[in-house]
Amino acid sequence: MDTFKLLARSTNLQKSKPSADKASKQQTPSSGFESQGTQRRVGHGDLEESRSQLKLRGTKRRKKSPAAGPNSKSTGKQEYIETKLPLDNTSNDDLTINSNSGKTEQHGIESQPKRKGIAERRKILKQNKLKIALLADGQKAKGANATPTKEIQNPNTKKHDRSLLISEPLTSFEELRTRYRISRRLAENLDAQGYRYPTEVQVGSLPLLLGSDEDRGLATDQAREPHSSKVPRSDLDLLTVAPTGSGKTLAFIVNVIHHLLEDRQRDRKTTSKNAIEHEVQALIVAPTHELADQIVNEGRKLAIGTGLRVSAMKKDMMLQTDSLATFEQISNPSDSEGQEVSGAPNSHPIVKADILVSTPMLLVNAISENQARPSKSLPSVRYLVLDEADILLDPLFRSQTLSIWDACTNPSLQTTLWSATIGSSIESLAQSTILSRRKTLGITSEHHIIRVVVGLKDSAIPNVTHRLTYAATEQGKLLALRQLLHPSAPSEDDRPSLRPPFLVFTQTIQRAIALHSELLYDIPPEAGGSARIAVLHSELSDSARATIMAGFRNGQIWILITTDLLSRGVDFRGMNGVVNYDIPTTGAAYVHRAGRTGRQGREGGVAVTLYTKEDIPYVKNIANVIAAGERARGEEKSGGESKGEGERVQNWLLDALPKVSKKSKRELKQRGVESRRNVVGVAKAKEQRRARISTKSGYDRRIENRRKGAAKGARLRGVEVPAPAVSEDEWGGFED
Repeated sequence: MDTFKLLARSTNLQKSKPSADKASKQQTPSSGFESQGTQRRVGHGDLEESRSQLKLRGTKRRKKSPAAGPNSKSTGKQEYIETKLPLDNTSNDDLTINSNSGKTEQHGIESQPKRKGIAERRKILKQNKLKIALLADGQKAKGANATPTKEIQNPNTKKHDRSLLISEPLTSFEELRTRYRISRRLAENLDAQGYRYPTEVQVGSLPLLLGSDEDRGLATDQAREPHSSKVPRSDLDLLTVAPTGSGKTLAFIVNVIHHLLEDRQRDRKTTSKNAIEHEVQALIVAPTHELADQIVNEGRKLAIGTGLRVSAMKKDMMLQTDSLATFEQISNPSDSEGQEVSGAPNSHPIVKADILVSTPMLLVNAISENQARPSKSLPSVRYLVLDEADILLDPLFRSQTLSIWDACTNPSLQTTLWSATIGSSIESLAQSTILSRRKTLGITSEHHIIRVVVGLKDSAIPNVTHRLTYAATEQGKLLALRQLLHPSAPSEDDRPSLRPPFLVFTQTIQRAIALHSELLYDIPPEAGGSARIAVLHSELSDSARATIMAGFRNGQIWILITTDLLSRGVDFRGMNGVVNYDIPTTGAAYVHRAGRTGRQGREGGVAVTLYTKEDIPYVKNIANVIAAGERARGEEKSGGESKGEGERVQNWLLDALPKVSKKSKRELKQRGVESRRNVVGVAKAKEQRRARISTKSGYDRRIENRRKGAAKGARLRGVEVPAPAVSEDEWGGFED
């Protein structure tokens, strides 16, 4: 039976009761996390014990009788009293007053969970495939050992393992409240969104960002000064490499909201100001508008009731910037002497938000009059988040990102970088930028740069079925895609089939538009027709892109043809597959494209890559990425099997594919496959005709072009062009 008919029939199903919908919504988080009953449990050996310890949360204190002594008998009656301070949407909502002692205590978090031992920490980190390393360029804290465990300090240990940290893992979101003392409102928002157990990246990154040096594995209890209650906590910048759909967005949003609430409470105690002034203190940079809007939506859900504002940067918006020059000009004070500061036009609205999410170009335009160099600084920004950091530091966005980084002149700035693929060159650039900034600003506090890696770096997610399909020519690719839309026969094996909704990626905008025109009428009218397929690219307006995205998320659009615009970070719930109509330009691009499906460990996703004769020299890089992901999937199975269900790339294919030279990789990354580039001229006209996406023959296309040319020439000469003749058996429409 046709897949589209089944989908069209399923749209008329009777809706469930509101109560059931509400219950399911509470179990399923908005960002695509699985429900509590089906979510994968990460390595917690003693979760039940920790739950029993956390039952203290929410219990009321027992009021002691003044006459009661150690030998007095209980009357069997219990009296309770609880007095709360006024709420002000900040961390004050965590405080209560004990009427007997008159002391202020934190309600529900009087006792912290006991720290785990080294062996237990290592076991949980290994179960979650976490490697936490202190990078060599980081400054070691005074009196603290970067590798506190004896096993790592052993000289017989491998050299590349001596910088590994055994940090305190996060085993449940309840520990955020009991150990790291996040705001009650933030904890309630996490619970309302259905978050129960952290994913691998959250297990490793949140303790590093929220905890002390003891939680990070940078120091031990003996490192604390005698008779001092101060917990050692050094400056930290974090690089996180985790698979697509692993929950990186939640990790950095929780960190930012928690610290902003702490900073607000501390500032309120020192300045005694009760009025809330919204000033940009956290900056989140994303490469595309779609990803920025998604981060804003998730941030607003977690900031409900906290008093924090999360906003997206729009065109013509202005920021409250410092009149002083930026980072580069601070290093050369003579450059800033006598410089006049141009005021912002009154017609431009000023951003009033605590957390600002923006793309690089919009932000650079807001803080500079000249895009080549920012003219204003952002001293209020204390937290800088680079989402999809590898593309932000790629030459495409590098100058813009570094300009934003230089404009953040606050000495206590914390920078975190997040992506599924961070190469060694990008990692070195990030380290050098962090260290040179601290040196130029004269920051001498204890500081560390830590890297968190989840699983195997730069490998495809193992829970997705990957397929490499040879189509020979462009016409063969179009035929193969139509066969995926309308399978003529069931699959011979047990591999999952490609079902809508799914994404189709092309190399250029022109090819996306052409493919959309070819497939526009492939969906039958009873299944929705041409309304079920759409094309999305950067040349569309922001409103048109938002409308298409909303239709795709709501299920009105089943097939979305796009470029690499949607390959990074965007989360679609229920995505069943991805089709690489044009081969990705890099292995990292394939990882991100395939990562649009199989989010949060969901099985059943399919990633199909079509390649032609011209693509063969570039296929081996993609095949190696797929093979690495399949090996990881085989190792997860019982017995350590590496063959069978997950093995899709055969060894003979890997051996037969030619190796790609560095020059070819560089040209492919910069410009794509040569025959599909947008080149003006007749030098490669023959190759471009072969790469054209069309089912018309060359003869029909020439006849059509001649007719169009003749009609255009007649109009230029002022000659009336007669209407095309209509045959007797062809309907010519209604007459006037």
